[in-house]
Amino acid sequence: MAPTADIIIIGAGISGLAAGCYAQMNGYRSQIFEAHDQPGGLCTAWQRQGYTFDAGIHYIFGTGEGQPFYELWQELGAFEGVEFTNQTEFMQIHGAQGEVLRVHSQPDALEAHLLELAPEDAKLIDAFCKGVRKFKEFDLSMLQQKPKTLMTAADWARLGKQVLPFMGVLGKWSQLSLSDLAGQAKNPFLRRAMPHMFAWPDVPVMVGMSLLAYLDNGNAGSPVGGAIAFSRAIAQRYLALGGAIHYASPVDRVLVEHDQAVGVRLTNGEEHRAARVISACDGRRTIFDLLKGEYINRRIDKLYDGHLPMHSQFQVSLGVNMDFSPRPHWVTHLLEEPIAIAGQLHAEIGVKHYGFDPTLAPPGKSVVSLMVTTHYSDWQGRGDATQQAEHLIDRMAAFYPGLRSAIEYVDVITPLSYEKLTGNWQGASCGWLLTKDTLPLMIKGVPKRLPGLGQFYMVSQWTEPGGSLPIVALSGRNMIFEICREDGRVFEATVPG
Repeated sequence: MAPTADIIIIGAGISGLAAGCYAQMNGYRSQIFEAHDQPGGLCTAWQRQGYTFDAGIHYIFGTGEGQPFYELWQELGAFEGVEFTNQTEFMQIHGAQGEVLRVHSQPDALEAHLLELAPEDAKLIDAFCKGVRKFKEFDLSMLQQKPKTLMTAADWARLGKQVLPFMGVLGKWSQLSLSDLAGQAKNPFLRRAMPHMFAWPDVPVMVGMSLLAYLDNGNAGSPVGGAIAFSRAIAQRYLALGGAIHYASPVDRVLVEHDQAVGVRLTNGEEHRAARVISACDGRRTIFDLLKGEYINRRIDKLYDGHLPMHSQFQVSLGVNMDFSPRPHWVTHLLEEPIAIAGQLHAEIGVKHYGFDPTLAPPGKSVVSLMVTTHYSDWQGRGDATQQAEHLIDRMAAFYPGLRSAIEYVDVITPLSYEKLTGNWQGASCGWLLTKDTLPLMIKGVPKRLPGLGQFYMVSQWTEPGGSLPIVALSGRNMIFEICREDGRVFEATVPG
């Protein structure tokens, strides 16, 4: 059977769409096969009875004009017809005794607030806020602008020169987690609250600093209409470039002949051939299911043995007949008495409402998400997700009088649901969780080719630890850059006219 495309891409998530767009820009004929009925992967949302529930995208780096990653999204058409809102406060953390930590994105406001809250920790607060100010000048995108495999000595020297002014803050804050930092605080509430300032305690402090810096620079907006609006804009760009997306077309097997990838077989038995195959879906499924584990080595086996940390959550999204917009949009409640969810005790619960985007709920009503970080294994064999959701709602109703009677719709997502919805191993929301221990993987990368298999490539959050949307999109872009180099082509990127 003759190839029907130059490149077949498995998955219409952000990395797959990006790979498709840049393939088309560079004269390759590509097709994308997607298991779901819409694009975006985890960058998605769904509608229920007039409410739009987001899968959990809190912000997107690169939405500020002239800021890092902005040009990337321009090339991908992500801004076409999409508006963004920006927050000046990332979240609040509420203590059991009425204490409140406000995570301002503006470092001067954050410093003043923290000093008022914990004057005895002035030295720690000063160092932290100085770090945020320094990261306002740091361009994260310079670490990813060219495939590392193609970087010359001159490229590395240029990068080293760019990074040099930041070596102090990078060295200091990359090796310290939020939990480590909180352990240095003298104030009891700050010690308890600080680990939750950026939603997970093991994140390196530099990641949180970068987030606040980007928020303050207006470069971490939320798409109006939810994450799906952003994904659809990129899908439209791909189609306008001449690409084809086959929805509801799950891939069952990568076709291999003489140790060369030659196409895919769908679950319905259809076969499609191409000169190259790019997997932009779950890494573990790609290697061990689509390729039956036939092209691995010790390093790949080790990566997927389950020892690396992953992040998933139990999310209960509510459509409520209440206007939450005057309230802080994201609050983590520190509980005096932990709550048992799926057999595990949890001492904190995140509550986020989307009143900053009035398109997601009917007038006067709100979308509210209750979020608990959880483990996939806690949910295996359990059939009581609805019961667990009710338990969580009851606990949160104490903080939000009238909530229980105002609920019009309940949508429950567990790690098992995320896995079913997106195919991501154990329902992971960002591939490998970025911690001080996994940070080196972000620098040196994860294998994007498999030993002994030609014409096959991997992109997605599983090849880019940390999994932020622009880094995932860049994985698709950079793979096409490498393919162009293989074929002796000059890589080109254009912006829609």
